[in-house]
Amino acid sequence: MFTGVKVFSATKAKEREELGGNVSRWIKSNPDLQIVDREVRQSSDNEFHCFSLILFYKKRESS
Repeated sequence: MFTGVKVFSATKAKEREELGGNVSRWIKSNPDLQIVDREVRQSSDNEFHCFSLILFYKKRESS
């Protein structure tokens, strides 16, 4: 079960190169969240290729 969704997407080559770092920074800045699932999507048209990473998360339980 998840309580939130975070979507990262990139269309331009430079954005795609930076996507991994952006995801890592977001995960590090939200230590109270636990990633429970993820999906990767790609779509294209004649000019652009869009890459999306979708993270499903929930609040970490205190131990």
